[in-house]
Amino acid sequence: MTDTERVAAVRTEQAPGTDTHRRPGGTRGLRDGVLWAAGVTLLALSVAVAVTIGPARISVADVWSAVAAHLGVGDSRLTPIRDGIIWNLRMPRTLLAAVCGAGLAVCGTVMQSLLRNPLADPFVLGVSSGASTGAVVVVVLGVGGGAVSISTGAFFGALCSFALVLLLSHTLGGTTDRVVLSGVAAMQLFSALTSFVVMTSADAEQTRGVLFWLLGSLSGVGWTDVWVCFTVLVVTLLICLGHARTLDAFAFGQDAAAALGVNVGRTRIVLLCTTALLTAALVSSAGAIGFVGLVLPHAARALTGSGHRRLLPVTALAGAVFLVWVDTLARTVLDPQEVPVGVVTALIGVPAFVSVLYRTRRTT
Repeated sequence: MTDTERVAAVRTEQAPGTDTHRRPGGTRGLRDGVLWAAGVTLLALSVAVAVTIGPARISVADVWSAVAAHLGVGDSRLTPIRDGIIWNLRMPRTLLAAVCGAGLAVCGTVMQSLLRNPLADPFVLGVSSGASTGAVVVVVLGVGGGAVSISTGAFFGALCSFALVLLLSHTLGGTTDRVVLSGVAAMQLFSALTSFVVMTSADAEQTRGVLFWLLGSLSGVGWTDVWVCFTVLVVTLLICLGHARTLDAFAFGQDAAAALGVNVGRTRIVLLCTTALLTAALVSSAGAIGFVGLVLPHAARALTGSGHRRLLPVTALAGAVFLVWVDTLARTVLDPQEVPVGVVTALIGVPAFVSVLYRTRRTT
């Protein structure tokens, strides 16, 4: 298909009088509504059931009772210990898993469209490597004298890495391949810095703790982490939904997007910065959890197609449900020992991604 044909195809899809705009009111709209309602219901049930799984025997009714009491719409019949287990330990962790899964999946969807690379994920901009360096500098070198938390250090490290990627890609021309190559360069640089600091300054206990965090961990999170990450996720999702048609145009290439009147440079910067900030917030709270942003967008496209107005919400729900159950498995499969979440996502994600590749190969 030539660039002219691609532009014509995009214009046809976006024209107000075409079937594409009439379908949401009919069969496609009904199907999307059912799909989203099913996703929200599945997510709510997954959170409720996941909270009950663990050493302490808790039922779904106990979970609803505790939540209702803390929201001021009922009285809790639980003991303070059981209420604390639900509300202060398991619920924040499970909700943050849902937020991280949704956020990473959304970022992966945007990156794959924006860079026209099916292998792009939220960490392609070197954000996770920068966050790792920031966390290691705080934990191992003691920067901040105890006043700076590991999450804060990780967040600023992620921002430094992303700033380097923007500087390099802009200097090299700002094309999509230059952005990816700049991300690879930043990733290697900050990974080397992390390894250097750990090898030269950390003791055995610090090394073990840093390694566990680098592989992804949701242990010890609180409600502050949940609300911060949730707020950033909502803002990011709204911005990305506002650029849904632009992302559809980017799928046909930069030339097609520019021909449709898209300011390619400005749009790329806005979406890259937005997804990078969300990734930085998620990584600073939960560490680097891989494969969620790589695999889930492909799975969601199989359900909704490539239109981002439908794809983004479904991807967010799929990522949330996926990571809720992955985290539940990670904290219980070797109880009392906990497996890093990133290890479990890799073990599940690799065969799932290979399956997606084979399915794509058969359909092309």
